[in-house]
Amino acid sequence: MSANATITTPQAQISIPPLLGASLEELTLWVQQQKQPAYRGKQLHDWIYNKGVRSLNDISVFSKQWRAEVAEIPIGRSTLHYRSVAPDGTVKYLLRLADGQIIESVGIPTFRWGDKGTGETSQSLERLTVCVSTQVGCPMACDFCATGKGGYKRNLARHEIVDQVLTVQEDFQQRVSHVVFMGMGEPLLNVDNVLGAIKCLNKDVGIGQRSLTLSTVGIRDRIRQLAQHHLQVTLAVSLHAPNQALREQLIPSAHSYKIEDLLAECREYVEITGRRVSFEYVLLAGVNDLPEHALELAKRLRGFQSHVNLIPYNPISEVDYKRPNSDRIQAFLTVLKQQNIAVSVRYSRGLEADAACGQLRTTKK
Repeated sequence: MSANATITTPQAQISIPPLLGASLEELTLWVQQQKQPAYRGKQLHDWIYNKGVRSLNDISVFSKQWRAEVAEIPIGRSTLHYRSVAPDGTVKYLLRLADGQIIESVGIPTFRWGDKGTGETSQSLERLTVCVSTQVGCPMACDFCATGKGGYKRNLARHEIVDQVLTVQEDFQQRVSHVVFMGMGEPLLNVDNVLGAIKCLNKDVGIGQRSLTLSTVGIRDRIRQLAQHHLQVTLAVSLHAPNQALREQLIPSAHSYKIEDLLAECREYVEITGRRVSFEYVLLAGVNDLPEHALELAKRLRGFQSHVNLIPYNPISEVDYKRPNSDRIQAFLTVLKQQNIAVSVRYSRGLEADAACGQLRTTKK
């Protein structure tokens, strides 16, 4: 039997590549196509999404005979190529896909500290966030980003995106609470698979849409298209500059998409969805972090239902950009607050393991 299973019924024809990413309804139709009772679909769904099974041959509630018949049908799980842990508990994963390509994912735990009542403190995992990749590499070539320096190979399939979340969940032995589409790649250049992954993470893995964040540099008309789906996810737009000239310097793809057009599309998104837009702004010392840059940014965003995330630059070896000092960061923050712009500083986790924002690459470095 081929790796791609096609289901044909009087009602529908459904093609299922690797089973991961398929809904309960799709899995039920698939098992029926295999001459199995419909309830096997629910069992299969449970073993894939709750038990994290990697082979149909390991599903003990199925008969040995049927397991042998479908043993070659792939579930669609990756294999761990490399794992490293930063001092703050952030874990970087290099995952090998079925075709040998390598992608990177990051597990970011948030801990709660408490008092045991004996003078000792206790630690419990309060929140687990996964930063997922959507492409092998990235075609956007942002000048300050390690992923963009490595070039672009291909889009990730729906199951390859969902697999990253299950991998982190298994490793931490903890349910994932939040997912950010901020890893390798530009999500809006892989819209169909990203939307499929969002649906699967929500319906099948059980993560609320409001706990999902999709980050984009901005692709013409794609934010407008995304708005039509009326998702409850958070849209984060990587702006990184307050004007067109500086943005083109940092983001080559911005040459064909003016900042005025991008912001107009973001305003449409707010009008259609009723949800604010987050703007990501990486602070590069002496490049885009001056008070006049902050003031110009504030003028761009005045009256906008938005929030600005300031991200102090995380160094990579390929370029000489520097992280601003704390005084420069605070001065930028103060200007925005004085202009009534909602803003916060986000210090990236996993810096020591090269797992922070802008540092993801497909090597072990």
